[in-house]
Amino acid sequence: MSEGDNDTCLELALEGEKLCKSGKCRDGVAFFEAALQSGTDDFRTLSAIYSQLGNAYFYLGDYVRAMQYHKHDLTLARTMGDRLGEAKASGNLGNTLKVIGKFEEAVICCRRHLEICREHKDRVGEGRALYNLGNVYHAKGKHMGRLGHQDPGEFPEEVKSLFEKAVEYYEENMVLMVEIQDRAAQGRACGNLGNVHYLLGDFARAIHYHQERLKIAREFEDRSAERRAHSNLGNANIFLGEFEKAAEHYKQTLLLAQELGDRAVEAQACYSLGNTYTLLKEYPTAIEYHLRHLKIAQELFDKVICSIY
Repeated sequence: MSEGDNDTCLELALEGEKLCKSGKCRDGVAFFEAALQSGTDDFRTLSAIYSQLGNAYFYLGDYVRAMQYHKHDLTLARTMGDRLGEAKASGNLGNTLKVIGKFEEAVICCRRHLEICREHKDRVGEGRALYNLGNVYHAKGKHMGRLGHQDPGEFPEEVKSLFEKAVEYYEENMVLMVEIQDRAAQGRACGNLGNVHYLLGDFARAIHYHQERLKIAREFEDRSAERRAHSNLGNANIFLGEFEKAAEHYKQTLLLAQELGDRAVEAQACYSLGNTYTLLKEYPTAIEYHLRHLKIAQELFDKVICSIY
């Protein structure tokens, strides 16, 4: 392989990376695939291309291709004896396997990611692996729980044990993120801990974590995370019978959805407010919000919004 081939491959790969970072993943993929076509004898460049192709296909929702490229990257990392490269590829593969519902395989990959990061004292990687393991158990619990349509706190023991396992990993992740002072990651852990405690029926604890999530989201001026925190706080307060508090959180959800231009979430917030004011026996207000919900749903031509709530 000539040096020129290596240079061409690298140039194409760097252009692909730039396009993916700017959100143009489909265009980025074309450059990465052209880089592979041009060929290289530099395994590290090849590993980076496989990894980024896997991530790009994941972002585009093509999980089968994402999995293929992450497997190529894992094989290459092992060939090079690159343990941290193996850890990263294992983590990426674990995330992809989780999304397609292969939870047991996902756990194996995420544990390998964790084990190697601990072996190399890679604290950031360890935190990511703990978070990913929490996500796998959380997703598996939700997948199994959906089959029975239970309310929060009323899942079978088998499902609850998965949620409890998710809590353990999220808590370990949180401890580590506090130690390395990564506030953004603490926020994400709080959001997930709030969601899992809600599913376990521990609504007071869910509120504690979602309030912390809200605080951190405001620190970062992350309006989307702030909106989700208010929505989650509304849901948890409903189960505690705190309908006035729930209404205030849903109103904030509505305002933020409007600010973000998210009409579907705006419709959901109106529906939640309609239900909350029904529980408060303030029927004219409830009707007003349900009519707003219906109007947005009709504007969006979204029959799902009209029928599922």
